[in-house]
Amino acid sequence: MLPLSGLKVLDFSTLLPGPLCTLMLAEAGAEVIKIERPGAGDDMRRYQPFTDSDNPNFALLNRGKTSLTADLRDASQRDAVLDMIRISDVVVEQFRPGVMKRLGLDFDTALKVNPRIIYCSITGYGQTGSRALVAAHDLNYVAEAGLLALGSDRNGRPIVPSAQVADIGGGTLPAVVNILLALRQVERTGQGVWIDVSMTDNVMCWQSWALGQGEGGGMWPRSGKEPVSGGSPRYQIYETADGRYLAAAPLEDRFWANFCEAIGLDTQWHDDRKNLEGAIEAVARIIISQTSDYWERNLAGKDVCCSIVATLKEARYSKFFAERHLFDREVSFGDGTIAALSMPLARQFLRPEAVLPYPEHSRCLETRPGKETGL
Repeated sequence: MLPLSGLKVLDFSTLLPGPLCTLMLAEAGAEVIKIERPGAGDDMRRYQPFTDSDNPNFALLNRGKTSLTADLRDASQRDAVLDMIRISDVVVEQFRPGVMKRLGLDFDTALKVNPRIIYCSITGYGQTGSRALVAAHDLNYVAEAGLLALGSDRNGRPIVPSAQVADIGGGTLPAVVNILLALRQVERTGQGVWIDVSMTDNVMCWQSWALGQGEGGGMWPRSGKEPVSGGSPRYQIYETADGRYLAAAPLEDRFWANFCEAIGLDTQWHDDRKNLEGAIEAVARIIISQTSDYWERNLAGKDVCCSIVATLKEARYSKFFAERHLFDREVSFGDGTIAALSMPLARQFLRPEAVLPYPEHSRCLETRPGKETGL
């Protein structure tokens, strides 16, 4: 039996933060019913790249769930959804504050029909505060939380993150953690709970070194100039002769000493604190003199914390991840399958099925009088 077997989750969320949260719950054994609007359904179904079989991102994020269509503005269908909340354990929603209240599906209403309900609301700025209703995306959240300013290119321009840091790190993961904590609390008290997940709030947790430096030492980080944001030769990305890149992270003295010896760095740069920029340039001249294959061979086994920057395709099909069985599980898609999204969950907590479908957007919620609502 999986850890969340028997748990019933009603998911009103769309796109990434909420669906990834409920995917993790589903993979750990929960029954997840996704409520989608009539017509297009979840916006992710129509995002690019789009195929005749839906969007592959939607398939990845909704593996193993079921889906029902409901017009939440229709009174009879709203009442049918309330009947589903009555027999659910968890509700996950991702609307702006106030939307679920206007629909008559807010926490207070849910609590009346189910006193043990765990109600998780994921928003950009939280349920309260002057920015609660402001429209924004991941880039805005990391910008306003100060995270975007910590890293910049050589011209001081902030770099657009290649991953949705706030959506996942500030939304999905805190939602999962808090739902699991709430399950424990409800088990003890029998009282339902409303979880307010603010993606912008939670990005702050990702900046411990920077906040510590500012709060404790009064030295607020400079963009791209700190030890782990581009200001040190010991934590830097260097171009190679064939146009690829070496990610070098020999931060500690023992790793730095090994690195200096391995690349043949002149001893005048070994104490890099005397001239950080000079040391960065000296290392860069050496690294660009040889190809990525050369550095991969010559730095292997020397305890230097260095890696050649892999493309996503290279990483996906790498020997290492194959050894870890990271992409062994699959999602039915089109006439075949695609690799399922890997989960940050221990393998013993994951559903055993090697292949699972994602839900089609076709089933409508039953609202027949006198009949129990559900699948």
